[in-house]
Amino acid sequence: MSAHVLILGGTTEARRLAADLAARPGIRVTTSLAGRVTRPGALPGEVRVGGFGGPEGLAGWLREHRVDALVDATHPFAETITAHAARAARATGVPAVVLRRPGWRPGPGDRWYDVASLAEAAEALPGLGSRVFLSTGRLGLAAFASLTGLRFLVRSVEPPEPPLPPDTRVILARGPFTVPDETELLRAHRIDVLVTKDSGGRATAAKLTAARELGLPVIVVRRPPLPDGVRAVPDVAGVLDRLGLGTDAANGTSGGPDV
Repeated sequence: MSAHVLILGGTTEARRLAADLAARPGIRVTTSLAGRVTRPGALPGEVRVGGFGGPEGLAGWLREHRVDALVDATHPFAETITAHAARAARATGVPAVVLRRPGWRPGPGDRWYDVASLAEAAEALPGLGSRVFLSTGRLGLAAFASLTGLRFLVRSVEPPEPPLPPDTRVILARGPFTVPDETELLRAHRIDVLVTKDSGGRATAAKLTAARELGLPVIVVRRPPLPDGVRAVPDVAGVLDRLGLGTDAANGTSGGPDV
C-alpha cells in the first residue's frame, strides 16, 4: 500500500523534494500550490492549486485524501499557511515536517540593516538612499506606497497589484540571476539602497553580493517566527530523514514515511 505525502510547495526545495519522492516506489506525492503564479513550472506527482479554507479545511483535506505525512515547504514568509499547517497536523495527528532553507548571514563588507517588517523597512528607507531596488515580492508593496521623493525599482515574475509607491518602475523577469546580472541592474538604475526579505538560498543571493561589491546598504526584513513547538529542517535530506526515507531507506531498509 502506498504512502501519501502532501507537500505545501512553491519553493525550489519543494520541487526537489517532490521529484525525490515521486521517484520512489510506494510513495504518492501531492504538491499544493497557492496559485499566485499563473504559469508555474511542471511538477512531478500530483498537483493541486488554491487554498484549503483555513486550518479546518486543510485538516479535512488530510483526512479525505488519507495523507500520511505533511511537509510545509512554503516560502519562509508564508506565515499564515505555516500556522494553518501546524494546527491541521495537530488536529488530525498527521506527522508534519517544516522545510526551511537557512537564512542569509552578513559577511565582511556587508552594510545590512535588520528590520522586523516591511513597515519598519519603509521607515528606515529615507535615511539610507533615494533610488531603491525593492526586492520584497509583489504582494508587499503597499507598505511603501506612501513614500514620496524616492524612486523605486521593482522586479517580479508577474505584474504587482496596487497600491504602489508613486514613482515606481516595474521589471518583469524570472530568476535565477547572476552577480554580473545584478551588478549591471544596480548600476544601470543608479540604485543606492536595496530592500529584501531574508528568503535564504542561492537563487536570489546574487543581489546581496552585488550590493556588497558596490558598497550599497541593504535593508533585510527578518523572517517571522515559526509557530510555538514547530521546528524546521534546513534541506531535503533532513525531510527524508524525518520521513524515514534517508540513506538507509534508499538502500531498501525502510518502508514508507514514519515521522
